[in-house]
Amino acid sequence: MPPTISPPLLHLPFHTTRARLFSTTAPSRATDFTHIVLGAGAVGLACARRLAAQPGTTTLLLERHRHPGTETSSRNSEVIHAGLYYGATSLKTRLCIEGKRRLYAYCERKRVPHRRTGKWVVSQTPEQAAEVEKVHRFARDVLGRDEEGAWLAPTRWLTAEEVETREPAVRAAAGALESTSTGILDSHAYMQALLGDFEEQGGTTAFASPVVRVEALGRSGGTGAADGSVGWRVWTSDDEADCVTAEVLVNSAGLGAVDVHNMIVPEERRRKAYFAKGNYYSYSASAPKVGTLIYPAPVPGHGGLGTHLTLDMGGRVRFGPDVEYVDSPDDLSVSGNGLAQALDDIAAYLPGLEREAVGLDYCGIRPKLSGQGSVTGGKGFVDFYIKKEDGYHGWVNLMGIESPGLTSSLAIGEEVGRLLYESGHAEPQALDRQQEGKDAASQSED
Repeated sequence: MPPTISPPLLHLPFHTTRARLFSTTAPSRATDFTHIVLGAGAVGLACARRLAAQPGTTTLLLERHRHPGTETSSRNSEVIHAGLYYGATSLKTRLCIEGKRRLYAYCERKRVPHRRTGKWVVSQTPEQAAEVEKVHRFARDVLGRDEEGAWLAPTRWLTAEEVETREPAVRAAAGALESTSTGILDSHAYMQALLGDFEEQGGTTAFASPVVRVEALGRSGGTGAADGSVGWRVWTSDDEADCVTAEVLVNSAGLGAVDVHNMIVPEERRRKAYFAKGNYYSYSASAPKVGTLIYPAPVPGHGGLGTHLTLDMGGRVRFGPDVEYVDSPDDLSVSGNGLAQALDDIAAYLPGLEREAVGLDYCGIRPKLSGQGSVTGGKGFVDFYIKKEDGYHGWVNLMGIESPGLTSSLAIGEEVGRLLYESGHAEPQALDRQQEGKDAASQSED
């Protein structure tokens, strides 16, 4: 079983491949590969895994770092989200709920460390309780049940007395909403498993290969702008020879996705990337003890879900993230600017907090498509951007893949497969059953 590694560590025990020089021609086909997937975070890995399972195709995964998952995918809360916050018709809701189901099953099958901890959204005032009740009604009345009658995002209301009985250290003066399908996982072990699946299916990985230029090949009808009708060429250095071609381009470059988008589209379609840094705080004291994830009541229009209490797979408490917009995705210096406010927010639901035991830990950057976007549904909400880009052939573009991207990753991989192979692609269940058979065969040889 892969070791558990804490999020701040960037030197992960993954298989790595040196940057390589690609030929621009292949004797047996018009392009070097069928698919190029840009970005080896959790979402890129899930997309590459899905596409590598497509019969009769080849897939290349390009990553600018020397290891997969060193950016947003490994610098987060490692929470398996329930899908409570993102609005009835959003991609975030649909893919989070579907991804959650797939992720729990995958972690079980691949022995990825994970745990259904549950989550409480706590309220201290009648006004906060009203906001939490909206989440409860959304889960019950809008999301509802699946075809077999199971709740898609099961929740139940806890009184202040129930909270005190089950978690004496937690304060929820006006009650709390319990989400029983929320959990945690070891994101590094998960990404290692995805990478293993991808390479076992014949996928090719190239790390330390930053994308510096992308060119659409061919023009439909022989006129107009290049549109990818005969493929795509991607350069990984300024050397003209250091490029590779494919029929399909999947831009899942995370923090660099908008840059890749802007390399391709005309100036009037270019977008601005926004970067929201979230600082996390460690807790060195042994008390108070908490065994459930604790989230404050949501604030409408806010860019995050508040300074919440999460646990790692070893049971250690951590707090965060806050929200601080920065100019660069490389700004990974942990900031203490929000610590005083964070301490007050935490103490509201954890009154026994030893403030001096809270310290700066690590931070992560979330890719945003708006500078003031709300993570919850309603005014200011910005959904995932996942689509076949208009006016181009063979380009699936993924931008703004922040939370709940980790939870949604397997479902996003299936979504990309559906967009590219809407009729006739391998059914997800068939792919999972095929993998289960491989796993069983492997275990029988141990």
